[in-house]
Amino acid sequence: MLANKVDDVDFENVLIVDDHPLFCDALSMTLQSVAQIGEVHTADRLEAALGLIANGLKPDAVMLDLNLPDVDGLDGLVRLKSAADAPVIVVSSLSDNRVISQVIHAGASGYVPKHSQRDVFRTAFEALTHGRTFLPEGCVLLDADDTDEQSDAVSRLGTLTNQQARILHLICEGKLNKQIAFDLSIAETTVKAHVTAIMRKLGVQSRTQAVLIAKKASFASVLQEHG
Repeated sequence: MLANKVDDVDFENVLIVDDHPLFCDALSMTLQSVAQIGEVHTADRLEAALGLIANGLKPDAVMLDLNLPDVDGLDGLVRLKSAADAPVIVVSSLSDNRVISQVIHAGASGYVPKHSQRDVFRTAFEALTHGRTFLPEGCVLLDADDTDEQSDAVSRLGTLTNQQARILHLICEGKLNKQIAFDLSIAETTVKAHVTAIMRKLGVQSRTQAVLIAKKASFASVLQEHG
């Protein structure tokens, strides 16, 4: 039995988060055709999606591409799932069992490879409607223990607020507190306070260690470390 079971629900509107316009258009038409989704919203960045939700959008489900310009790994999934309070189906070009397993253990309610046929998307939503987690055909879900380090990193990142996660992303880009304050239009002292809170929540003593935690949560690290 998978842990990410959701209650039976109807999907009247869906949010697609993907930075490829053609894929967004194609997926929108597919969902409206095969899954009878009434309204589809799109965002090309995680921050854009979080902004829509903050402004009142309440999607019944979210379709999320892992590889977004402003996301470094699975922390985007954790933040979006928390903000939307709705099941998230990851749609990705990656189809490795280790990546899929890590995504499901991080809280996704389903995983659909981008190359899937239209019927697969319908089946995925049928699974969600009946409270089941959807996995692609042939996928072997690994135990959480097999991806323990990544799961731990994702759990820690999941404790961060959206602003803290945004600051950590900028830290990973090598930006200093002064640069972060400018980018986010906040005081440098506020940035310092957030950095202190970030390190406390992640259980680290330095910015470098915080970056390592963020990288550990990346789906790319799953492939690299299990090679």
